[in-house]
Amino acid sequence: MNKLNLEKEWDFVGGQGAYTDLLDCFERAGIELRPEIDKYFRKFVTTQFPSL
Repeated sequence: MNKLNLEKEWDFVGGQGAYTDLLDCFERAGIELRPEIDKYFRKFVTTQFPSL
């Protein structure tokens, strides 16, 4: 499914602008939680690539 179809689907379900609002929410959450997300995934990188 391409971006245009996704946007239409989300706007249909949530009303006009829902897709953009959803993307904004994910962006804000990602910015706020970035340190915690990095910390979580760091354990996988160091397990798979110990020299990193």
